[in-house]
Amino acid sequence: MIPPDRFGVLPNHYLMRAIEDGVIDVGPAGLVARHVQPASLDLRLGDVAYRMRCSFLPGSADVESRIRELAIDRLDLDGDGAVLETNRPYLIPLQERLRLPEGIRGKANPKSSTGRVDVFTRVITDGSYRFDEIAAGYAGGLYLEVVPLSFAVRLRKGLTLNQLRLVAGRRELSELTDDQVADLHRRDPLLYVTGKAVPEGSLKLSGGLFLSLDLRGDERGRVGYRARESAPLLDLTLPEPVDPAPFWETVAREKDLPSQRSEDPAGQGGPVAAPTGAPSCPPGRVVLTEKKFYLLMSEEAVVIPPGLASEMTAYDPTSGELRTHYAGFFDPGFGYDPTREFLGAKAALEVRAHDVPFMIEHGQQVCKLTFERMLEEPTILYGREPGSNYQRQTDALGKYFERRTPKPPS
Repeated sequence: MIPPDRFGVLPNHYLMRAIEDGVIDVGPAGLVARHVQPASLDLRLGDVAYRMRCSFLPGSADVESRIRELAIDRLDLDGDGAVLETNRPYLIPLQERLRLPEGIRGKANPKSSTGRVDVFTRVITDGSYRFDEIAAGYAGGLYLEVVPLSFAVRLRKGLTLNQLRLVAGRRELSELTDDQVADLHRRDPLLYVTGKAVPEGSLKLSGGLFLSLDLRGDERGRVGYRARESAPLLDLTLPEPVDPAPFWETVAREKDLPSQRSEDPAGQGGPVAAPTGAPSCPPGRVVLTEKKFYLLMSEEAVVIPPGLASEMTAYDPTSGELRTHYAGFFDPGFGYDPTREFLGAKAALEVRAHDVPFMIEHGQQVCKLTFERMLEEPTILYGREPGSNYQRQTDALGKYFERRTPKPPS
């Protein structure tokens, strides 16, 4: 399929060729063209979901044998679909199967819209000891573990929650080093802040390019959203976006002068005031409530040029009681405009404090991007197709919600 001396992420036209050649088996119903992205393939849910006793990795076994051991219920995803409850693991066989040649490996990640509704997902394959990584030469089915965390969700067959990338060659050949990222940024900037390229000396690089939080807020100090408790069912099968108010409450940064009265951003007790003589707060600060899910935005606007693909990697747990990101892939063309009508697109950040309340501040580094070379530039770019939902986003809410500010907490 690909000469052994070539390496990189397979672009859309190679993915189509892989489907035609049976490397990716999309089943008898075929595939809708919109599911082929510039550097990834949307993976479709099959017709059944298994409620599992626990999560697992198959190790030396196959996934079907683990399902027989651990499944406690079977849900039909045909027709109107089924409801998946919060904090319970489900396993869904995907419609796609793989027959990868030697030298071609795969990796999977949740779609951005999946992470933004706090649905935790990861792909499992037969005989694997790792989630979301598919060994070169793998032949077999794909299975998606799904755990709704903030909202119960309705799913049905054919929905796409995850994406697959195929990569030719070893990781060390395709991935860019920090020095290579810095050199690329010097020639063609990858990050902008307020319309200006981030100075080379201000780049934060350590196994990837760090992004930081934007907590300046709008004119009312609002910086993002927090998932509401006891929200109604979120129906992901609906054709149109829904009102965000029942699902989200707005989050505001702390006031620069705490002696001024302000709305309580957590919605617990109405207006609050700091004690007399309290020290002033630094601008752009939020205290996250433990175990609550937040949607925030990056300070930097990101550009992914046509010859590169990027992935947001997990936050280093040694840097605090914080977890950021579910969605990982940034396709070629994200934030890219050759006419420079706009300079980059901000990234939505999914954030949760784990065991204790955790303070975050404007400009704090919370995640990083790694970069891989494309095997060839894709024939389509992110942002040029109807399915590109987040090209010039200014708001962290995903495509399932109407783009308007939720009602303030009561």
